[in-house]
Amino acid sequence: MATAARRGPYFCGIDAAMDVVSGKWKSLILWELHHYGTRRFGELRRGLPGVSEKMLIQHLREMEEDGLVRREVYPEVPPKVEYSLTEHGVSLNTALASLGQWGTERIRRIGAEKVAPDAAATTGR
Repeated sequence: MATAARRGPYFCGIDAAMDVVSGKWKSLILWELHHYGTRRFGELRRGLPGVSEKMLIQHLREMEEDGLVRREVYPEVPPKVEYSLTEHGVSLNTALASLGQWGTERIRRIGAEKVAPDAAATTGR
């Protein structure tokens, strides 16, 4: 079972935190939901060019199990499903802010390209 693997034991707090955000897309899902608020699956997929449907579904399920993301299903046809951050997800984003600042400084320091979110959709990144 996937969740059993993310229940420790852990060496330290960083180990436990990284266990929850491991994977390329989880931190980007957190960023997308933080910056744009409640999103439908298709909106998330368009906002994260390069993520496969399978990987996005897997990460969203894990993040829901970990209490980071709320999944709300509306009883209509076709089904409407929306994702948003929980209070726990918001607090994780707050904790990741320093890491984001460090990464922004690294981008500047090494002269790396920084793709704007809207440009990412058109460049396939």
